[in-house]
Amino acid sequence: MSGLMQIGEVVERVGYSFRTIRYYDEMGLVSPTQRTPGGFRLYTEMDVYRLLVLKRMKPLDFSLDEMRELLSVLDALDGRVASDTPREELFAKLDEFRQAAEARVEKLRDRLMMAEEFAQRLRDEAEGRTDGGSPAPEPPVRDTV
Repeated sequence: MSGLMQIGEVVERVGYSFRTIRYYDEMGLVSPTQRTPGGFRLYTEMDVYRLLVLKRMKPLDFSLDEMRELLSVLDALDGRVASDTPREELFAKLDEFRQAAEARVEKLRDRLMMAEEFAQRLRDEAEGRTDGGSPAPEPPVRDTV
C-alpha cells in the first residue's frame, strides 16, 4: 500500500475538507484510485495533483464542467487516458484554458484594487482624514470586457 494515501492525509496535503473531496468524487472529477477491503478511499500522488488543479481553478470561478474538461485534456496529454483527439487540438484547448485563466486573474486584480481602495477610504474615514461630507470622487473605472 506504499504511495497510497487515505482521505485524511489528502485533506491535510490539499487543504480541502473531507466533504469537498467526496463531492468531487461524486461529480466524477477526482475519484480515489483504489479502496481498501473496508471501503476506505485510497489516493495517489496523481489524485492529489488533480485536486490541486481543481483548487487553483475554483477561485477563478471555473464551472464543474470546465474543471472536468481541463482534467480530461491534461489526462490525454499525459497519456493517462486514451484519446482520439490530436495532440495539437489538446494543446490548443489547454491554451484556451490558459487564456481564460489569465483573463479571470485580471478581473480579480481589478476587483482587489477596488476593494483595497475601499478599505483605505474606510481607514481614512475612521481616522478623520476626510472632510466627512461629500464622498470623494470615484477613480476612473477601467473597461474590463
